[in-house]
Amino acid sequence: MAGEPKPRETHAVELTGAQALLKSLERLGVDTVFGLPGGAILPLYDPLFDSDIRHVLVRHEQAAGHAAEGYAVATGRVGVCIATSGPGATNLVTPIGDAYMDSVPLIAITGQVKSTSIGTDAFQEADIRGITTPITKHNYLITCAEEIPAALAEAYHIARTGRPGPVLVDVAGDALREVVPFVWPEKIVLPGYKPTVTPHARQMASAAHVLAGAERPVLVAGGGIIRAKAAKELAAFVQATGIPVATTLTAKGVLPSGDPLNLGMPGMHGTVAAVGAIQRADVVLAVGMRFDDRVTGELTTFAPHATVIHADIDPAEIGKNVDADVPIVGDARKVLAGLTARLEDKKLQDLTPWHDYLQGLKDRYQVGRERSADGVLAPQWVVRRIGEQFGPEAIYTTGVGQHQMWAAHLLPIDQPNHFLTSGGAGTMGYCVPAAMGAQVGRPGAVVVGVDGDGSFQMTDQEIVTCALNRIPVKIAVINNNTLGMVRQWQSLFYNERYSNTDLHSDQLPDIPKLAEAMGAVGLRAATEDEVDEVLARAAEINDRPVVMEFVCEKDAMVWPMVPAGTSNDDIRIARDMAPNWGEDEL
Repeated sequence: MAGEPKPRETHAVELTGAQALLKSLERLGVDTVFGLPGGAILPLYDPLFDSDIRHVLVRHEQAAGHAAEGYAVATGRVGVCIATSGPGATNLVTPIGDAYMDSVPLIAITGQVKSTSIGTDAFQEADIRGITTPITKHNYLITCAEEIPAALAEAYHIARTGRPGPVLVDVAGDALREVVPFVWPEKIVLPGYKPTVTPHARQMASAAHVLAGAERPVLVAGGGIIRAKAAKELAAFVQATGIPVATTLTAKGVLPSGDPLNLGMPGMHGTVAAVGAIQRADVVLAVGMRFDDRVTGELTTFAPHATVIHADIDPAEIGKNVDADVPIVGDARKVLAGLTARLEDKKLQDLTPWHDYLQGLKDRYQVGRERSADGVLAPQWVVRRIGEQFGPEAIYTTGVGQHQMWAAHLLPIDQPNHFLTSGGAGTMGYCVPAAMGAQVGRPGAVVVGVDGDGSFQMTDQEIVTCALNRIPVKIAVINNNTLGMVRQWQSLFYNERYSNTDLHSDQLPDIPKLAEAMGAVGLRAATEDEVDEVLARAAEINDRPVVMEFVCEKDAMVWPMVPAGTSNDDIRIARDMAPNWGEDEL
């Protein structure tokens, strides 16, 4: 992936387009790419054979994209993936879309048929530029080798600045073979691309005034704070103001999970404290988040009593879903640091009654305290034990489903970039390749994937990639024998008509044997004692991947829950059970 660009060279050398592309990546500090070769991209793979850039050969192009995402999130750098034309490129669409939704800096390089064949429905041709236009920050179709260095420099700049995101670079086969002088651009000129970094002073002053008068404020921290590397600024703001914080799914770790002012995750499967704070707040300060429907519930009833201050580097997000009374466009670090400075000289309201009320909600409605019964493992208990075994220093990835929500609530996420998950797109199959990419980017870290039996079977072939490359990820499969989140909805809203959600993964595959066949260590636990034994054994293995299967209760549910399309006020802590909000206490 990418670090800081290297110094500019002053002489030009003759290179093929493929060599120029690799040299451009090297100039940008890229040290690792994830990919899979094919005919159209083969001219690039020939010089890659002699390059110092590490190439991780995946088993499926989707995994290349998710691995690049995992690398990017874990390291804070730009992820790079490579695929060939046609089906190779279209297999990257899912991770590109995933990166777009979650603002992950990514460069996807794809081969294309030769320029004279574009538009003829040539073998393995696909208009990948047209396909990905709605889900990229920008994309390129390169038909001349001279364009390659400037395009790569621009792609790198666009991917990591402003609101980060994916950029596609599609290169025609003849452009990869053409020989031209290599000329690195002296500077990047993008007239239409000028992200607003510094927030407007007048809007900042208005926000500070509103916050100073707030008696029930709450800060909703989004993943943009992590992308902006603004965790220190957030901590300073919270310490200075005492304003409690709800952290969205992609913002986990921006504030330590044990911080008294951390209310947990808001939204559909959020904590009662976070949801209650937003619904009863008189001021909502939202930073680096986009008011996703999973957070807001029914929009007309979201934060009904609150003045909304919305700060984001992407002006398109402000006012898109929730009207902002005080809109602020700017970088999260500058916004938070600026608000802290402006509030230093202001007399703030006494928030003690507000703190006491919210702490009462936290104490009364703790998440995931279920224990195993009748000899069947409770998945919540298993996830909690995983966190206790590997601790807050580990990097955790997840798939998508019930296990993802339990992981978000129960794992000890105390640092930014230590919780990698698919938020906006909800992509099943994300866990294993993202863990692989994170481990490659952070080789000294312990990387633990918490996956479901459904998600795992979408990308489990990448265990082979990890085994062959000595990438020692530890994957915990919460096997409840079903597509758990879909089954939960069928239980609650479809009269327990379980149409096509039973995976029969208690029968096939035999997950430990499958893991062993792919070169990993395969372990299984079906009792609480076995859980601790398996976790201890996995912690000892650091020379190859480990897959741990935990056979769990099939009908466990994720609580709390706000039914889709309803108000956050309708949150339930169990079936037909609502919180006692304690209005009199507030």
